[in-house]
Amino acid sequence: MANVRDLKKDINYVLGDIIEAVYVWEYANTDKDTKKSEAIIDEAIATFDELIAKVNAKDVENAKAHFKAINVELETKGRALIEKINKLG
Repeated sequence: MANVRDLKKDINYVLGDIIEAVYVWEYANTDKDTKKSEAIIDEAIATFDELIAKVNAKDVENAKAHFKAINVELETKGRALIEKINKLG
């Protein structure tokens, strides 16, 4: 497992790239309603806040398992957000 700093960077990069992809979609589809795309951005920001709070939690018993679970959660939620972007019509 990489260190905490790398995990925070991964969270930032993954969710930042997802938000950027939504902005690109919005730019390419100026004629479409942006309510769904803005909801994806809001969800990405909420996910970021939630994951960073978990990374910064001090009261963990098994740190290695805790950070591995955060990494898995990042991957799962990131894929779900990407699927939502792909479904934007």
